[in-house]
Amino acid sequence: MVKVGLFVRLRAKTGKETEVGALLRSGLAIVQEEAGTPQWFALQFDGSTFGIFDAFPGEPERQAHLAGRLAAALMAKAGELLSEPPSIERVDVLASKT
Repeated sequence: MVKVGLFVRLRAKTGKETEVGALLRSGLAIVQEEAGTPQWFALQFDGSTFGIFDAFPGEPERQAHLAGRLAAALMAKAGELLSEPPSIERVDVLASKT
């Protein structure tokens, strides 16, 4: 059962929307290797606004994800691809169905 999550909002620079989408799609392979990340979603809200929602059994798994390969890849490309720093919100999961 998941108890905590992350909601990350990403705003692509003009002309970098395709690259942000590709980065998020490629992230699936990385998080599939994380046993502590049972739920992960890459989202697109509009032409330039993207997001990630993921959920974890507890705080140790959330922290491991934040220190993991996908977070590192995202932060390495943030200056090049994003118009502003990622907005990362820690959330509590009240209910879920998977």
